[in-house]
Amino acid sequence: MRTYEVRTHGCQMNVHDSERISGLLEHAGYVDRLTLATDGRPDAADVVVYNTCAVRENAADKLYGNLGALKPVKDAHPGMQIAVGGCLAQKDQGAIVQRAPWVDVVFGTHNVGSLPVLLERARHNAEAQVEILESLETFPSTLPTRRDSAYSGWVSISVGCNNTCTFCIVPALRGKEKDRRPGDVLAEVKALVEQGVVEVTLLGQNVNTYGVEFGDRLAFGKLLRACGEIEGLERVRFTSPHPAAFTDDVIDAMAQTPNVMPSLHMPLQSGSDRVLKEMRRSYRSAKFLGIIERVRAAMPEAAITTDIIVGFPGETEADFAETLRVVRESRFSSAFTFQYSIRPGTPAADLPDQLPKAVVQERFDRLVAAQEEVSWAENRTLEGREVEVLVAPGEGRKDAASGRMSGRARDNRLVHFAVPDGAERARPGDMVTVGVSYGAPHHLVADSGIQGGAYSVRRTPGGDAWAALQDGATPGTTANPTVTLGMPSIGAPAPRAAADGPTCAC
Repeated sequence: MRTYEVRTHGCQMNVHDSERISGLLEHAGYVDRLTLATDGRPDAADVVVYNTCAVRENAADKLYGNLGALKPVKDAHPGMQIAVGGCLAQKDQGAIVQRAPWVDVVFGTHNVGSLPVLLERARHNAEAQVEILESLETFPSTLPTRRDSAYSGWVSISVGCNNTCTFCIVPALRGKEKDRRPGDVLAEVKALVEQGVVEVTLLGQNVNTYGVEFGDRLAFGKLLRACGEIEGLERVRFTSPHPAAFTDDVIDAMAQTPNVMPSLHMPLQSGSDRVLKEMRRSYRSAKFLGIIERVRAAMPEAAITTDIIVGFPGETEADFAETLRVVRESRFSSAFTFQYSIRPGTPAADLPDQLPKAVVQERFDRLVAAQEEVSWAENRTLEGREVEVLVAPGEGRKDAASGRMSGRARDNRLVHFAVPDGAERARPGDMVTVGVSYGAPHHLVADSGIQGGAYSVRRTPGGDAWAALQDGATPGTTANPTVTLGMPSIGAPAPRAAADGPTCAC
């Protein structure tokens, strides 16, 4: 029995890819080290896979630091293998084994499915295997997967990106956008629901440009509405859309489809029109604010989050003031804020007027303070309201000390709620209705149950699925859904290209 461990860095797409990597390894006979009982668990896995990100400047330093720390572990465990995949592998390719010659396998974003074969080949040949494809070998959803959650699932509807933002290296590493057919997507969602999943998140680099490959600019709104017809699917989310391609039909689909959640992640990046132009973001602040206004008109309860970059090359104090203005007008419930750092291989890396670190840090601190003020004010408006929470394990780091449980409201806000003495205790995957007693800057506290207010539990198939996993798990181990073998394509296969010469009769 050979064990494995997958270490994931980066975005939701990487998290979903890691589920595929785990599924591939288990389908090939490997066992997740953390699923073994403590007394029989090896102190190191036989295969360690790093699924990397290349978005941040320090991504490479982080990877090579981790690889350096793992070298003595490998030296002490003959036969151990190390594999590196993901965006940084796609970018650095053979340079990884030059800098870390104890790495056994390097594979890219387009050939995740090759990992088991590459591991076996590296072991047989006793030399590192590097395989990087420049285009997608097979759509990830056709590969085996082992999901991290029994009640919630990722569903990829597209991969790749057709934009050319100057700060972003993703298009170079993930390739041009490739869309799945709607029937394939819906078949996967239905299969997940049959397994007990009550929440799905639709994934794409630019999720709302879905349909560009088959010429239907309204395809994403149609897909949301179709998800609304799936019985048993309680919550639908998606990430991340692009403001330039965000159309009113998507807003209508969100507002009119009950199981599409009133939460929207809309990346701003900058509030300055001049900086947006330098970033090659094909929208301006007025268009962005117009989208926010129309979303709120259709869904007053919607929580809107965003991404913002501070200190883009050439950003002036006036540019930064525009970002603060848009932040205050947008009333984001929260924001992922980043200090600009050079991404080697991107056009922005070569721009003049790279800002001093001290200037970027000072602006970043002001932005965080401004957004925290907005977030706190927005969360305080929810005090006294009842919210429905999808219970999750481990969302609240202080739950054990506080006696609370945690989960996500429909608008995706994090909620920590108290359980009254003697009341039914919800399982992860169940729904709980509670009243908000306090709105903190980054979460809601709902102690209504112990204050004589609302507290009710609704059991769901998601909770049933979670409980079934715990029943079969060894104490002290992780309990994950079993491996599924991927979704076959639906409908007639694409026509095969004519061969240039004689073909084999077999």
